[in-house]
This record gives sequence, structure tokens and C-alpha cells, in this order.
Amino acid sequence: MGKGYNFYSNLKIHNTSLGELLGDHDNFQEVPGDWFVLVADIIDSTTAVNNGQHNEVNLVATGCVIAVMNLPEADYGAVPFFFGGDGATFIIPPTLKDKALSVLEKHNRNSRKNFGFELSIGFYQVEKLYKENIELKIARAKVSSALVIPVILGQGLQVAENIIKSRPDNSSILLDETPLNLQGMECKWDKVAPPKQENEVLSLIISGCGHTDFSKIYSQIMDKIDTIYGSSSERKPISVSKLKVKLSCQRINNEMKTKIGKWALPVFLKNFMINSIGPLYLRNSQVGRNYLSELVELSDNLSLDGRINTVITGTKSQRDRLFSDLDKLEQQGLIKYGYHISEESIMSCYVKDLKTNDHIHFVDGGDGGYTMAANVLKEKFESASKAK
Repeated sequence: MGKGYNFYSNLKIHNTSLGELLGDHDNFQEVPGDWFVLVADIIDSTTAVNNGQHNEVNLVATGCVIAVMNLPEADYGAVPFFFGGDGATFIIPPTLKDKALSVLEKHNRNSRKNFGFELSIGFYQVEKLYKENIELKIARAKVSSALVIPVILGQGLQVAENIIKSRPDNSSILLDETPLNLQGMECKWDKVAPPKQENEVLSLIISGCGHTDFSKIYSQIMDKIDTIYGSSSERKPISVSKLKVKLSCQRINNEMKTKIGKWALPVFLKNFMINSIGPLYLRNSQVGRNYLSELVELSDNLSLDGRINTVITGTKSQRDRLFSDLDKLEQQGLIKYGYHISEESIMSCYVKDLKTNDHIHFVDGGDGGYTMAANVLKEKFESASKAK
């Protein structure tokens, strides 16, 4: 097993169906024991979503990812991360832990001041999971021509997240000189309608139960999603034709406060001008057209963090077919699932370099899709626990 800082970047990239990948344990390697699970999550994001702040929730969650990925030592190949709509989870080498915690706490303080959000931030060493016989294995999967994602087997991330969230203590985080850098954050797109008018947007979270062999169940589910909804590209809720720039002063204001922590007239005016001429540049320059052509391929609408988290588009008939199968698995006690239906998706972006197509786009369902789906899932687990 490879260890050290380059453990994740040295893993083989699997270019096969996710169903096939998940069905074979040999495709996965244990995360090194000296690495850490790191979580940054908005406390009581449900209330914020219900109060109409779902865009701000998504913005702050995106900022969590960018804050860590913009560390000089971090890059896509070194640090696997999982975007969750109201926060993010990372698997961090020990050399990055303190700097990552520092910039996340700085992001937390800005979010508290500007939006009234409090982040629960914490870490848990992987070795402690192994001492409790909890599995945490990882693989890298190519899910489109341009996008490679981490795939997790085992309950390690969920166990670590629950421990961290049950005892948040941001006061123990030591702030160092590492600056909070959210450059590359872009949230210029309006709510995105599905590619086809008759389609809906489904935000879905599926979690294995008990001592289920999650790999086989998840393999079966991913194959079923492929059969019902089509390929990854066919079910993505993002299409270039439906993208519209939202030239809103409030949106520009929120993005600016997130990135620099305060309102500043020169920055506001600069961003306003960029967003005013941006659509023309994107659609009429070669660099812009290249960016748009890869945008859909680089939209991240699937997270396999030991659960299946995905935002997809399709018809109600397709959803009914999928839910019929999920209901059977749920009745057998193999899984539980939560979902949310919306008429659009929302997208935030991390653009490191427009010219080299170094960018990624985080997709969530409209009206806080992942957050609302997680609530449904949580209620099912709580009801099952009370019934015992």
C-alpha cells in the first residue's frame, strides 16, 4: 500500500463503469492510517435553507472546498474531497491538516460575520477508525472524459463525520499565517433548468444499513441508475444551452463577502463589469468556448463517500422506476434513501485557470437539494432507531 503525501495521486485511475468498480473490493486501497478525515459543515443548514438562504449555503460550502484546494501544497491529485451542498469532507495527509484547519476557521469567521452561519470544523485520524474495525478504502474513477473523482468503500467517513459533528470544538483550532485564499470562486450562473423541459431534478442520497456488503448493493444501484436514466452525461442536470448569468447585485455582494470577508466598492465594481461582459466573452472567444465545452464534463454531480450522493435529471416515470427498486431494497433492510425534487439545479464554480481548462463545477439541487434529501434520510434512520 502506498503511503505518504502522494498516496492518493499515485492510485490507479479506473476507467470502467461505477457499478463494475464498486463490485470488486480489489479495486480499492486502505487510506493510510496517519491521514485524517477533515469535515467542515454548516450547523443547522436546514433552517437557513428553509429561510431562503440556499444560495448562500451553497456558496459557503463551495468556499470550504476552495479554501483547502487553494493551499499551495494542495491540488486535485493530492487531496480527495466530497462536496455535500452544505459543507465538505476531505481526506488530508498529516502535512496539510493544520493549514487546512486554519483556513477553514478563517472562512468560518467570515461566514459567521456576513451570513450568520456557523461551521462545525474538526478532524479524526484514520488509524482510530481501523482500531474499531471500521473500513475506509478509496479508489479513483474516471466518470467523464475530463473528470476523475474519489470513490469510498466502507463507513469510515460517516463514522468520522458523526464523531466530529457530535463534539465540535473550533476553539481548539490554531490559526497560523496561512492566508484564506478563495480566488477562483465563481457563482455567476442563475438557477439551471434541466436540459429537457419535461424533466425534473432529483437530489438523491442512498446509505447502506447494518452489516450490508455496501459494495455489492451500491454496484447494483449504480447499474440500475445507468439502465433507467442513461449514462452519466445523459442524466447530468447541467447543459450549456440552459446556462444564464445572473447579474444580481446581491449575488455579487455575497460572492465578494465570501471571498474577501467584507464589502469593498472597487471589488464590487470590478466584479459587476466582469459579469456584465462575461457572457459575451465566454460565447465569442476561443478560450470561452473551450471553457463552456468542458463545463458539463467537469460538473460534479456525484459523490461516492461511502454513500451514493447524486443530482440527476429525468422524468417522473424514470424516478418511479428507480424508487420501486430502492423501496424493495429498503424494505429488505439493506439501504435507506432520502431525496428532494426541484425544477432546477444550482451550480458554483472553482476556476483556477480558464485558459488551461483547470476548473470544476459543484452541482446541487434547487432549494437546498442535498440538505433536504439528507433530512429525509436522517428522519428514516431516527424512526428506525425508535422502532427498535
